[in-house]
Amino acid sequence: MSRSSVPNSIKQAIKAAAPPLIWGFLKRLQTQLALLSFRTREVRHNYHGFPLTIRLADPLGQGWYDHDWDALPELTLLGAKKLKPGAKVFDLGAHQCVVALVQSRLVGPEGLVVALEASDHDASVGRANRSLNAATNLEIIHGVIAARSGTITFTLEGHVDDGVSNAGRTTARAYTIDELSRTFGVPDVLFIDVEGYEIQALQGATETLCTMPDCFVEVHVGVGLERFGGTVEEVLRFFPAERYECFVRADGPTDFTSLAESPQLLQDRFFLLALSRSA
Repeated sequence: MSRSSVPNSIKQAIKAAAPPLIWGFLKRLQTQLALLSFRTREVRHNYHGFPLTIRLADPLGQGWYDHDWDALPELTLLGAKKLKPGAKVFDLGAHQCVVALVQSRLVGPEGLVVALEASDHDASVGRANRSLNAATNLEIIHGVIAARSGTITFTLEGHVDDGVSNAGRTTARAYTIDELSRTFGVPDVLFIDVEGYEIQALQGATETLCTMPDCFVEVHVGVGLERFGGTVEEVLRFFPAERYECFVRADGPTDFTSLAESPQLLQDRFFLLALSRSA
């Protein structure tokens, strides 16, 4: 019987019966076996109009990256504003850095993309992708974005530890956006996908947000935001109307619409684009 054919009720029963440490060990073993059994290979596709060579190192990466991408609406709109040649971008929660590579092409050799990824495996694959595409303007950091610098516990499920997960844990260096700004210079664009940790990421950006960068935020309503005590209202307060023009879109092949015209989209996970009103 394949893993996918195991009924969810049986999985839940096993999880309920197994002590947390045992369940965590099983999840870690499952992850390691999936990586060991996967045949790593390299493919070449067009992503947002750019031909890139990408290493496929796991099943999730294969599902996401082993095909051409149409133009990404968020990058198209950001490209009409501050995502220009010579710009600086912080890509926070960069996975295997495919979007970061597209951004590196958009900002050109005079620009810089700083990609932060909490998973050591994904950061390693990202570095391989950087080498495969000679992206010398892409800096990759293994770490977690947070409200305070230091050390933070991260789960093998791909998010900051919420005290509930039994999937196994590791530690990672925590950075704030302001710390990255002091190290690399203030960004023109913030691109944030941090699996429900949006509020904490933005809390660490007090100084940076004063410079009014254009921002993209994946807001994990119902799939992580509330787990860390966040709300949609709190996210939006970081982008007041007098400073930012906000647009939203749902997941899937949809376009961005004005936040004021689409309040119904805020009930589930959505994408927020906050464009600075500064020149």
